[in-house]
Amino acid sequence: MTTAAHRPATLEDVARVAGVSRSTASRVIAGTGFASPAARKQVTAAVDQLGYVPNPAARALVRGGGVRLVVAVLGTSAAVLDDPYVHQVVGAAARVCTPAGVGVALYWLPFGDPRSLDQLDGDRSVCGVILVNTTEDLLAAVPRSLRGRVVSIGVGSATVPSFDVDNAAGSDEVLRHLYASGRRRIAMVTGPRWLPCAQRPVQTYRRLMAEAGLPERILPGDFRAPRGRTAAGEALRRWPDIDAIYAISDDTALGVIAGLRDAGARVPGDVAVAGFDDIPLAGMTNPALTTASHPVGRIAGAAATALLDGRPAAPVTLFPSALVARASA
Repeated sequence: MTTAAHRPATLEDVARVAGVSRSTASRVIAGTGFASPAARKQVTAAVDQLGYVPNPAARALVRGGGVRLVVAVLGTSAAVLDDPYVHQVVGAAARVCTPAGVGVALYWLPFGDPRSLDQLDGDRSVCGVILVNTTEDLLAAVPRSLRGRVVSIGVGSATVPSFDVDNAAGSDEVLRHLYASGRRRIAMVTGPRWLPCAQRPVQTYRRLMAEAGLPERILPGDFRAPRGRTAAGEALRRWPDIDAIYAISDDTALGVIAGLRDAGARVPGDVAVAGFDDIPLAGMTNPALTTASHPVGRIAGAAATALLDGRPAAPVTLFPSALVARASA
């Protein structure tokens, strides 16, 4: 007996040819649960006869391994899902998951809602969760049943491994480059204050300014270009002698350049500008943006691989960041 030529054999076809129930055929193929030796022989023969190839997603469901890897992003609004950084994480995770027959889903975690992970708790279709924009409160809210199936891009904990860029070292290189080029009145535009990983560059900035005997000039930021544009104007008003601005994201740095131009300041003639991330646009602006590398694809790929492999990861895995010197500083 063969199936219709226009479609591949299904589990129902295997069960019918083997003369067993669908559930018995499923148990034999998945290698789980009880089945008599005779039933196993019949199902194996039917699989060979029909050329049946188990769907990896269906097989994962039977085994309870899950068919979805969820990229769960913490943010103050659902607009965080439109962030290009998030898109890079999803794309890198998909490249790892697709060969394994696992899909990737994007999920918004509303900021300030500690129960936002509860909907994933107990969902048999979820094989793992990658947390993005992780905070200490979010880590504390990870349901017990999800532990072992969660990793973080950002801060981690004793039960949630962390994968992240070494943005402290990258910021150190950028700031030392500004200092070596003769800049002494350096301001910084930060990231969101609620995001722990955004505080490491701030600590680096403060340490280096103290070592050099230079004043701290810090402005709050949010990783977005509009805030960078506004911050540039604030910096010029507060510190007219400023000669460099370091923003801890390239989007913010590009906004800073626009804001300086609005005020008639030349970049880098009057004020040098540097960012962080080395996004594709950074090398195509005028002037091209000095920045530090951020291997988002490698980080997200490693996080997804750790989840699919099911093996314990190191508590913290930091990926190096290096200076990318260009014309803006």
